[in-house]
Amino acid sequence: MRVLILGASYGSVFGTKCLMAGHDVTLVCRAPTAKLINEHGTHVQIRLEGHDQHRDFWSNELPGRLDAKTPENVDAGSYDLAVLAMQEPQYANHSIATLLATLAEAEVPCLSLMNMPPLPFLKRIPAIDISKVESAFASPWVWQRFNPDFVSQCSPDPQAMRPPGQKTNVLVVGLPTNFKAAAFGAVYANVLRSELAESIDGVRMIGQEVPVKLRRHRSIFAPFAKWSMLMAGHYRCVTTDAPVSIHDAVYEAPDLAREVYDVTGEIVLRLGGTRDDLVPFEKYAKAALCLNKPSSVARAIDQGVPVVERVDRLIQGLGRQVGITHGEIDRIVDLMDHRIARNSARAA
Repeated sequence: MRVLILGASYGSVFGTKCLMAGHDVTLVCRAPTAKLINEHGTHVQIRLEGHDQHRDFWSNELPGRLDAKTPENVDAGSYDLAVLAMQEPQYANHSIATLLATLAEAEVPCLSLMNMPPLPFLKRIPAIDISKVESAFASPWVWQRFNPDFVSQCSPDPQAMRPPGQKTNVLVVGLPTNFKAAAFGAVYANVLRSELAESIDGVRMIGQEVPVKLRRHRSIFAPFAKWSMLMAGHYRCVTTDAPVSIHDAVYEAPDLAREVYDVTGEIVLRLGGTRDDLVPFEKYAKAALCLNKPSSVARAIDQGVPVVERVDRLIQGLGRQVGITHGEIDRIVDLMDHRIARNSARAA
């Protein structure tokens, strides 16, 4: 299978699993990163179950073939599957938006790894009034040409970071959980999803399964289990000052974290999801025990980034559509608005 991955940072985690399974991968990125990857490959570290140390996975030692390209050099129609692994605001870039348009015209199945689900995916949910949530997106116009049946969402549950001082082709997986992929609307796309998941599942290293699998879910709501985690932890890492870790965001006020977690889950239920689509708070809280760094969105805000994924605003808007409001969700959105406005003023 030929897999195109937009985004060479977090996308290299998914790409490494594809390479292990013998698929060919192209990472879409900036020219300096593409040059680095084409010369030296990628280096992803994953800890196998029962091992104390991470194991190194170099792309040039894996069965699949890897290359990297800038967006304007990609022949979109030559790929079987595209994976959207950039942050949602990045798709407003002209060359990326142009590539998205060609993917849409070629009806290449697109599997999103964004926390922010693409608008075409949300269009597949009858309970959602798209016109009332478009404002949560940095660039809603880039999704206009997509056939919703060829777009699906994959919960980006695995946690990964680039170690300080390392080059852009290095990534360490800190929490080796699985990607949870909802079904496509198109039968052909679901066949590809199944083939990819089964091939990744079959990979062995020193006789062991390799963590970070691709899990298939029939329910379109399965990836939204991540929303409760984002609202209870990731977005609550943002403060008026320096960011706090996900651990502290959850455990400094555990009752409030549980409350906002459950309220967010209730929004998913009212949109049409079921309890089986959700993850119990206890399981998330256990995982948060070892998440001792701020979330990516909190780090971006602290670094002065003026545009970030606004899943918080999307959830607030969807909650209002189904008759759910909550003071902590409103506080998170207001604080995010304030910090982003401050960053934008400084950038100007």
